[in-house]
Amino acid sequence: MSNRIAIRTRSEALASHILPVSGTMIGVGVTLIGLVKLAEAKYGPSHVDEYAAIAAVTFLLSALTSYLSIRCSNQIKLSVRIEQCADLIFLCGLVGITLVATLFAYEVI
Repeated sequence: MSNRIAIRTRSEALASHILPVSGTMIGVGVTLIGLVKLAEAKYGPSHVDEYAAIAAVTFLLSALTSYLSIRCSNQIKLSVRIEQCADLIFLCGLVGITLVATLFAYEVI
């Protein structure tokens, strides 16, 4: 295995998992926004759609940083640093969407 392939394999390890899952979570957020917009007609306005949009943007940032990490895989230190940022942003998005779902379930927001 050449050195370049070994470098790409290492730097793409986590980022290659974050990228597709972030895309999926963006879809979850958009679906939630659509469902809330439908429910608002019956139950009245809420802020859930706004918070879900913030979570979706967080997952977009996670997807972008993981993509950059994969693209910069020939620069190991930069790639690892960007990958760590993607991981942190992704975790923030997960916490955010979980809080939105929990607060929505208890009709707090």
